[in-house]
Amino acid sequence: MTRRSKVNLRKQVVQLAKKHGTPLFLISKSRLLEQVKKFKTCFPRVTPYYAAKANSHQFILETFVKEGLSFDVASISEIDRMLKLGVPPERLIFANTIKRIEALKFAARNKVNLMTFDTEYELIKIAKYASNAKVVLRIKVPNVGSIVELSIKFGAELADALSLLIKAKQLNLKPVGLSFHVGSQCLNIENYFDALEAASIIFKDAKLKQLPMEILDIGGGFPIRHFDNEKDPFLAMAPKIQREIDRLFNSDVRVIAEPGRSLVGPACVLVMSVIGKSIRSNKHWYYLDDGVYGSLSGIVYDHCKYEYKVFRHGYQQITTLAGPTCDGFDIISISENLPELDFGDLVYIENIGAYSWVTTTNFNGIPPARVIGIP
Repeated sequence: MTRRSKVNLRKQVVQLAKKHGTPLFLISKSRLLEQVKKFKTCFPRVTPYYAAKANSHQFILETFVKEGLSFDVASISEIDRMLKLGVPPERLIFANTIKRIEALKFAARNKVNLMTFDTEYELIKIAKYASNAKVVLRIKVPNVGSIVELSIKFGAELADALSLLIKAKQLNLKPVGLSFHVGSQCLNIENYFDALEAASIIFKDAKLKQLPMEILDIGGGFPIRHFDNEKDPFLAMAPKIQREIDRLFNSDVRVIAEPGRSLVGPACVLVMSVIGKSIRSNKHWYYLDDGVYGSLSGIVYDHCKYEYKVFRHGYQQITTLAGPTCDGFDIISISENLPELDFGDLVYIENIGAYSWVTTTNFNGIPPARVIGIP
């Protein structure tokens, strides 16, 4: 974001907070489209399937539908929403490797046939309830250095990959490819290199067995920056990953991805107000009107660290920020350098679009932040 854009954002934050009150969760349409353009520019060969779980607000989904994106969905509800928004079933991938029987039936009825699996048990279930499925095997790959590790819970062992693809064919399903996920907010490019190398070996072995391997799904995990003094890690990593894809996979292999954070993360801003203050253990505490049970849930579920911005200037002190609930767990940060704040002062956070508002609760009867779409 340019200096001029940041000045304009600060003005918007003040104006919208004055008009609507706080907390506010702002979603910028122009930033959403900017992130899509950046992804497609950096990955010209990769078709993005937006991971709806990252942020499923209607404003975001409608923006991406109008842009012609495909979608990664994980439940009946997500499939239903996308179909009702006019997304053709062939632009959906049912990428939850553990699917309810009801969800498989629903997907089959609505011709959502592309789906992932990582166990023989799941294959048998798919064969019984979604017999026309095109299945993509999710393999277990290194998640070293990623903020959220997913290989603990998901992915077939590499040694079992070929036998599982053969089993899919024996069950009269259509094994069409491989998928992997290197972990969320992945800053270690070696994870991608190792995963692509492993996938290319399995592709070659599968083709020798006459299996129609057509799709490589490189998952998500693409990182964003959370602090102004950081360089954009995606811009550094993406071209290298693209070159490795081109080196290892022929042009007839269709490459897709499931970006979530990288598309919505930089497009959203959370605006809060100071509603209480105290000095505890010789340190300033400021209580804000949103917290870890609200839009800052990513601190817990996504291990996120954010940059907290204010409008006041002056001597900065080590400060604790806490949320509005009656739970002692609702502490946002214990070591922020901030000037002294007063009641009603605004605190805002950029780059908070992913895994934040979408996991809010109504704990203590406190409603989630009001969402406002902005140009």
